[in-house]
Amino acid sequence: MSDEGLQKSAILLMTLGEEEAAEVFKYLSPKEVQKLGMAMATLSSVKRDQVDQVLHDFMHQAGDKTNLGGASDEYIRSVLNKALGTDKAANLIDRILHGGDTSGIESLKWMDASSVAELIKNEHPQIIATILVHLDRDQASEILNHLGERLRNDVVLRIATLDGIQPAALRELNDVLSKLLSGASGNIKKSALGGVRAAAEILNYVGTANETSVIASVRDYDPELAQKIQDEMFVFENLLDLDDRSIQLLLREVQSESLIVALKGTSEELREKIFKNMSQRAAEMLRDDLEAKGPVRISEVEAEQKEILKVVRKLADEGQIVLGGKGEEGFV
Repeated sequence: MSDEGLQKSAILLMTLGEEEAAEVFKYLSPKEVQKLGMAMATLSSVKRDQVDQVLHDFMHQAGDKTNLGGASDEYIRSVLNKALGTDKAANLIDRILHGGDTSGIESLKWMDASSVAELIKNEHPQIIATILVHLDRDQASEILNHLGERLRNDVVLRIATLDGIQPAALRELNDVLSKLLSGASGNIKKSALGGVRAAAEILNYVGTANETSVIASVRDYDPELAQKIQDEMFVFENLLDLDDRSIQLLLREVQSESLIVALKGTSEELREKIFKNMSQRAAEMLRDDLEAKGPVRISEVEAEQKEILKVVRKLADEGQIVLGGKGEEGFV
């Protein structure tokens, strides 16, 4: 939800009254409750015409709704895939269409990371890995940071090598949070959880020190797997997550020709972030060079992006920039 959407939703809920607002919150996820609650808490000096406009917009949108229901499985699959992409939609589709009950695991999303870590730290690492892939990546990383180094390394290795979870095993885990049910029928579709991408996304948040230890441990087990995780951990579009100072430090280390090629395959949002961290004259020159640059092979773009990401990693290792944003305490 955009910042504007959050503000409108906050204004709407503030006008509903406590009981009605509470009913709405029952249908939101933990992260949505947190974001919307913070938006409500920071509302100030809301003008009458703003309230009127929000109510008008809501009534207009609500008026377009009908009681139409009973969508087919294929329709649901199509909508979710278009909205979320195939990878993100796969697990949600399984939960909706195949009855994958994760209510017990979902309840962990409402707990703070240290409490969850205390609850699961004595379980088998495979169980901990299975639990963490169901949680939001930032929460999972916080939980990892509360585990001992040896256990943390083992868990991330298991996340990276996890290729799916049988529905029967998921239900058993949901009931007891202590063991997986083995021997489930091989022809039942697995929930698309775990894998290299899941491990990488979680490690993006844990902080440089713990990340280094985990990667080193995985490399001892399987060097190729460790490299795959690192390749997935920080992709070029993630430069959007860096603050302006970090972008400026990076630009000092990158040749303009390399940057031109790398930017050929990026979003307009990322390009604008780069432009705004350059002098006006340098930004204008880069824009002109990008427009003048002819077609570039995707392999060339990816190669230059990887070289720039090596610079990002070097700056992070030197402590000049921080990746992820939640992994470690910063300095002021």
